Amino acid sequence: MKKGKKKLLILILSPFILFTAILIALFAISGVFLPSDYLAPWSKTYQDRFEDPRLKLAACGLLAANGHNMQPWKIKLDDKNSSVFYLYADSSRVTKEVDPFARQMMISQGTFLEYVKVAGDELGTPVTIDLFPMGTYKEDNLYESMDIYPVAKITLEQGTPVDTKLYNMIFLPDTNRGEYKERIPSTEERRSLSYLEEFDGLTASILYSDSDKKAIGDMALHAAKIEADTSRVMKETEVIFRPNEYQKNKYRYGFSVEGQGTSGLMVHILQGIVTLFPSMNSGKAGRDNFITSTQKSIEHTSSYLLLVSKDNSRTSQVQSGMAYSYCILKAHNMGMVMQPLSQALEEYDEMATVYNDINAQYGNGGTLQMLMRLGFPEKSAPKSMREDVTSLLMK
Repeated sequence: MKKGKKKLLILILSPFILFTAILIALFAISGVFLPSDYLAPWSKTYQDRFEDPRLKLAACGLLAANGHNMQPWKIKLDDKNSSVFYLYADSSRVTKEVDPFARQMMISQGTFLEYVKVAGDELGTPVTIDLFPMGTYKEDNLYESMDIYPVAKITLEQGTPVDTKLYNMIFLPDTNRGEYKERIPSTEERRSLSYLEEFDGLTASILYSDSDKKAIGDMALHAAKIEADTSRVMKETEVIFRPNEYQKNKYRYGFSVEGQGTSGLMVHILQGIVTLFPSMNSGKAGRDNFITSTQKSIEHTSSYLLLVSKDNSRTSQVQSGMAYSYCILKAHNMGMVMQPLSQALEEYDEMATVYNDINAQYGNGGTLQMLMRLGFPEKSAPKSMREDVTSLLMK
């Protein structure tokens, strides 16, 4: 080959070789070849490794939606009664900046309990759930109370397995932050989703008028901007961000790039970049990404689902979480998905005006516990990290 042609070939191949080398480096930094242990609990066979039926049910509860993916649950197996276990709120997993009164924390307890209930019916071990069996929290000593007083006593019974129509929905991602189709749920779908007869004191409303969508969207975006400009709140989020596979396997809770709707090979490209350049997910860059993502979500939302409780007691908060899980599973069964827009309902000082406004407009004299986007997804969502259920066991 002539010397001139060799130089030309080298010039042509050099960018390709460089690009390939960069991709390989990013994949290696991301941990592309590591097993995704943090996804193991999503398998329907995961529970089969446990003989104790209480752990089987807890393995299903573990997949429930929860604030900031903190998975703030602890379970205690009754050593005198093999049909009983207790659910405790994990005080070490409270996100104190965005949830100073632990309202979202209590909702997350309810989401777990509803998944346990549905799984119990399906697997032939129906459960009775007694909330705060040893008394409710001492509010002036809240976090210590969480370690002392269980949220629920769960008693298993023997029964015939029931086809719940909802059990298989447990194994689908609870949240979809992507774009939703313009289709509005039908009258029958809306009626089915908003029917909450078994949840005393709770009401569900599905809003889809242009005026409601604009009002809710404006408040949700305003709330996102407030949160983005509150540095201590954003810092709290940054601390629980897992930038690569190594961290996701080590700390199997919190946020990751999948939570931003990223999937496929792009996950590893972004993880490699964010690992090398953490500032891309913090500071102004993190702020701008958060606001842009919220705005895009709002623009691609055909309807909203609101859950309102008659009061704001700890029991009502937990029951709201149970109703939230119930709605998620029913929505999945109808081909729909949800995403909470939790910022407007957070209770720190900077958010007070938005919180009061949205409750005044949509609380109907009670407490607006959950605000969710609702719709038919353009594409499926990736699954988020989950702890091994044995890590929830109290010593």
